[in-house]
Amino acid sequence: MSPKSAMGDTSIENVDVKLEVIVIPVADVDRAKAFYRRLGWRLDQTPPGIVQLTPHGSGCSVQFGPGLTPAAPGSAMAYLVVADLAAARDALVAAGVEVGGLFHVGPDGPVDGLDPERRSYVSRATFHDPDGNTWLMQEITTRLPGRIEGGLTSFGSASDLASALRRAAAAHGEHEERTGKRDDNWPDWYATYLVSEQSGAKPPE
Repeated sequence: MSPKSAMGDTSIENVDVKLEVIVIPVADVDRAKAFYRRLGWRLDQTPPGIVQLTPHGSGCSVQFGPGLTPAAPGSAMAYLVVADLAAARDALVAAGVEVGGLFHVGPDGPVDGLDPERRSYVSRATFHDPDGNTWLMQEITTRLPGRIEGGLTSFGSASDLASALRRAAAAHGEHEERTGKRDDNWPDWYATYLVSEQSGAKPPE
């Protein structure tokens, strides 16, 4: 039986691939492990010689260990997505992590402070692990169109969902002010709002 008849359409666009792990280069495994544990990242069970940690709410993990990569320690850079950049930065600082100041991307380059309109993808902050690997935190609440396949809506953690519900509640309050009446159909309104945030569709009004 051919692979196509056994598995259906095997064109590359239809192969289900999920990003699982990123290997980061470190010089001192124990030091790196202690740092990422301080971030609150989950320590996963792994074979000997490999340390794997997963950020809260993330489907992708990081690994490090002797001989896992020829890259120079400190040469990696990756993005972290958060729903509230200011709150995430405060939590890291409280955990003893040195984090750069909040900034947003303007027409002429970086500008100090959060984006005044709190637009997704615009506000950022960076920090480094003990080896110098760079992590750039980016505030994203509404995805660009097409970023969520098949219109699926999912949340990585209870706190992520709670943040989305708070945004929906605030937007729904503005909706009721505009209409001048109570909206008893708020569950459907909330649901549409949550889906639109992740799919990049126009939110309900």
